[in-house]
Amino acid sequence: MNPHLSVVVPMFNEESVLPLFVERLRPVLDDLRASYEVVCVDDGSRDATPALLERYRRAWPQLRVVRLRANSGHQAAISAGLARARGDWAVTIDADLQDPPEVISEMLRVGTERGVDVVYGVRTDRSSDTFFKRVTAEGFYAVMARLGARGAMNAGDFRMMSRATVDAVLALPETNRVLRLAVPTLGFPSAEVGYRREERAAGRSKYPLSKMLRLSLDAVTGASSAPLRLATWCGLLGLLVAFGVGAFALWAKVMAHSVTGWASTIVVISGFGAAQLLGLGLLGEYVGRMFAAVQARPTHYVAYDSLEESALGRQPSIEHLAPEPAVIAHAS
Repeated sequence: MNPHLSVVVPMFNEESVLPLFVERLRPVLDDLRASYEVVCVDDGSRDATPALLERYRRAWPQLRVVRLRANSGHQAAISAGLARARGDWAVTIDADLQDPPEVISEMLRVGTERGVDVVYGVRTDRSSDTFFKRVTAEGFYAVMARLGARGAMNAGDFRMMSRATVDAVLALPETNRVLRLAVPTLGFPSAEVGYRREERAAGRSKYPLSKMLRLSLDAVTGASSAPLRLATWCGLLGLLVAFGVGAFALWAKVMAHSVTGWASTIVVISGFGAAQLLGLGLLGEYVGRMFAAVQARPTHYVAYDSLEESALGRQPSIEHLAPEPAVIAHAS
């Protein structure tokens, strides 16, 4: 019999925070008075995370461990967990405790009472984040809103989805989909639950600036074709600058001013060169996405699922628990 709720947790090198996460999550789920499973997706961890998960699984029957063969990225790990989740509802949450597990019960109540398909966890208080992160996050959501992307402001990957929503997300043909934008695009009935974003309980963030920029670029190019028009606008702007420089040169000649011409030449060449490079870069991003779509390579490979091992009556070996070297396939 399938559980009523599945909690999908992507993990990568979370040995320091995992005991705290289990300590807070299990009481919340046990108090729901509904059947549940916790699908922990080990995204190729290189520390003791796999061994800790197996230890907790022996004492927590609802805990399920899915291990990927290589580090595939945060979004791919969430997709892998959703593909294996069996619940009527599925909640995605990170293990760093910045998104409080206690909000899950409120999400389930709101989703059931209002009859919606998606309940977003919205960060109403981000005072624990750095000033730089708050500013860049607000800028990101503002840009996405201008590009026509749907979704709640300050809603990350902490959300609850109905089975119909999960099936629809998994059916999307995109390989590098950003779930925080892909889910709202479906247009299913939704609601919001606010919460205060906490500081990371332990360990360090797995999202450095480089990965945040990569995620932002995937989000922009995956949600809208509007950036392609930027090349057109840059071309028009360059044309106006060229006309202005030409008019100035003509005026200087009529007025018999001595003009060397090197400044206007540099301005025109650099302006057009910048516009062309920007346009080529934007086109390259979209061509790259089309190339990845044509290849249709899987974003992840599952090496181990404790549910399937239990059904076969086997226990994972020590070699099975040993972390594999991380190979970044589609880092998000």
